[in-house]
Amino acid sequence: YYGRNEECGLRCAFHGWKFDVDGNCVDLPTSPPESDYKSSIKLLAYPTREWADIIWVYMGPRERIPELPQLEMGLVPATGRYVSKKWQDCNWVQSLEGAIDTAHFSFLHKVPTKDEKTRLEIFRSTSAIGAGQELQDRVRWLMDDPRPKFAIAGHDTGLVIGAARKTDSADKYWRIAQFLMPNHALVPVAFPGDVYHGQCWVPVDDVNCWIYTYSWLPDRPFSNSEREKYAKGLSLHAEVDADYVPVRNMRNDYMLDRAKQKTESFTGIMGVSEQDAAIQDSQGPIQDRTREHLGPTDVGIVEFRKLVMGAARALQRGDEPKATHDPTRYAVRAGAWVAAPDNDLATVMTERFGHRHGYVGAEHGLGE
Repeated sequence: YYGRNEECGLRCAFHGWKFDVDGNCVDLPTSPPESDYKSSIKLLAYPTREWADIIWVYMGPRERIPELPQLEMGLVPATGRYVSKKWQDCNWVQSLEGAIDTAHFSFLHKVPTKDEKTRLEIFRSTSAIGAGQELQDRVRWLMDDPRPKFAIAGHDTGLVIGAARKTDSADKYWRIAQFLMPNHALVPVAFPGDVYHGQCWVPVDDVNCWIYTYSWLPDRPFSNSEREKYAKGLSLHAEVDADYVPVRNMRNDYMLDRAKQKTESFTGIMGVSEQDAAIQDSQGPIQDRTREHLGPTDVGIVEFRKLVMGAARALQRGDEPKATHDPTRYAVRAGAWVAAPDNDLATVMTERFGHRHGYVGAEHGLGE
């Protein structure tokens, strides 16, 4: 951290030793010029790539470096992408599980007022989905049906997690999330034309993590106004300080406002990202799973745990996940749809995305 960045290498500020990007010692000014001592000194170094506004690091065996996962957010032009980063005070899996538990939208993010116009205005000011009557209906369906019926489908890169709610007719309002191995989740909010959102959890240690939140538009660029709103905490993005710590955080009780809790926010906390963090952090650095009581809407979490624990055991046996060998399969979408009451998850996915797993790689030249 305190080293000097010099001509494709880092020089130690203490004795001037310099190392290249592969960890090789290339200059040892404290040793005689004729000495070859530097050839025996090597630091641990990991290959990196900059892609989709994020620096990616591979920490596995160098002889098996895979291609980067071809997430759609990295396939669109940079003008159609927005990426932010924030610190979180809990274990990364704990936070990720909160994201794929999509039933919580009926409570945690609700606006507790009976006036539908006011509720819609407040919801629109904190979200980035829809407009007009369409948004009004979607918000109401979320609030009116806190018991969505879940359906789960596995695929090579993870899980499709679908939740069907009642609408004003016999049709079902589907909100479909994606979990992508090993640490990505895509959000179930977007109808065609809306902004797509996803998150990536990167562990710092067992009790802290970085969360990268990305939003993208396949068909148009973001306006400057939209980018400014994201920087101020719109949708899943948090307003952060210069060190990427959220302005509303555990140390200031997320600036909880009891007056606003009566009419503007179910929690009294402003911001979708901050509301999520408050619940996830409040469980402690690592939640004690032996004390939990899973319910019918936790099926996504159950399947997630089965998948990642199974993959970890398989990796111990030397079996790598299928996704590492075909990064194009990460080009999937999550989103929302209104479908006929008898349609199953595969049918809904095909109606909404043209593929039962939400694959859209063909739209970006990645093949069928």
